[in-house]
Amino acid sequence: MKDSTPKKHKKNSLEKLNYGIVTVSSSRFQKYGDVTHPSEAEDISGCFLISYLKKNNQTVMEYSLVEDSVLDIRNAILSFIDSGVDVVITTGGTGLSPKDVTIEAVIPIIEKEMPGFGELFRYRSLEKISTSVIMTRTMAGISNKSCIFCIPGSTDACTIGIEIIIEEAGHIIKHARKN
Repeated sequence: MKDSTPKKHKKNSLEKLNYGIVTVSSSRFQKYGDVTHPSEAEDISGCFLISYLKKNNQTVMEYSLVEDSVLDIRNAILSFIDSGVDVVITTGGTGLSPKDVTIEAVIPIIEKEMPGFGELFRYRSLEKISTSVIMTRTMAGISNKSCIFCIPGSTDACTIGIEIIIEEAGHIIKHARKN
């Protein structure tokens, strides 16, 4: 059987990447402040993402807990990218309430959007949450040759998101850094 084109491309993908996790939660930030690890803020989703990445032989370089603030979210992401993070994952702040501004914070810094991530995320969520999937706001894109993924804050959402991310991130970064 012949390899499909994506499988051929993935053969030369980067296998080990540097990740940064940004948890967006005003209530958690107000309770715990500026922490360096999600366990210090009872951040179950942040802990899950870090554990999953480490189990898959990835490096987690950075973690930040920020308030639901466009400026704070954007600054954390850009700081991570400047420090050499290949992939930034934000968790939380993607809902429909006025305070949920993660997507709005990220859109202006994206150079190339990847709408397929949100489409696949919603498809994989459909069985679990049914028609509520229409309220799911996720996105991914490239900024300064690094990749940003925005996923909801629930552990179920983090599970769906990280399974997609870990499968494709090396391939995405390879393409983003081509001359």
